[in-house]
Amino acid sequence: MAGHSQFKNIMHRKGRQDKKRAKIFSKLIREITVAARSGMPDPDKNPRLRAAVSAARAVNMPKDTIERTIKRGSGDEEGVNYEEIRYEGFGPGGVSVIIEVLTDNRNRAASEIRAAFTKYGGNLGETGSVSYLFDHIGSISYPPDVTDADTMFEAALEAGAGDVNSTRSSHEITCDIDDFNDVRDTLEERFNDPEEAGLIWRPQNLVAVEEESASTLMKLIEILDDNDDVQMVFANYDIPEDVMAKLTA
Repeated sequence: MAGHSQFKNIMHRKGRQDKKRAKIFSKLIREITVAARSGMPDPDKNPRLRAAVSAARAVNMPKDTIERTIKRGSGDEEGVNYEEIRYEGFGPGGVSVIIEVLTDNRNRAASEIRAAFTKYGGNLGETGSVSYLFDHIGSISYPPDVTDADTMFEAALEAGAGDVNSTRSSHEITCDIDDFNDVRDTLEERFNDPEEAGLIWRPQNLVAVEEESASTLMKLIEILDDNDDVQMVFANYDIPEDVMAKLTA
């Protein structure tokens, strides 16, 4: 019986992993579609598309899927029209939340996001209600073994970046939105494709969240992130390490 139980657990984990992988693919396909539609279908001439394709390759999306999505987005094949929307709201513990969405149905997206906030003790606000508490910036991430911290710092600043934070897990480069494409392109020429590159909302200050609110907050963020329409979720929370360990155990 123990072996049977172990097998079921393995299959359950694999099922969750496959589901998560499918979600990632779905979100990237939407981003590639919109990027191809908003500019040239050639990644070398379309910075947003190049970033989306790079992210897709990083999670081993099949080449034919990427190429087919680009064709669909550029109009060579019939496809779905996606709309870009940003939602803002307040989560448990006074945390501010920004949700970036790509959807083919604005009413469905708004209804599902509002329902999530209501279920987990939050409130969906108006556009601009919390974004002033964040800085909209470019973010580029490289693995730590691509080079040493000093070399990355010098290269990033020469490229026009505003800041570099090197740790044992990554090199995180940030810059103004207007400089993002130039900084990323310059670093790609020297260090090849980054692990991640895109525009993010970085909180100016973090809100300390007590244990009683932390669980509900993480459930809200999880259900938002699991929504097919949602591309990215940003929040200005600070949960103590011991509390986070309990939540992720």
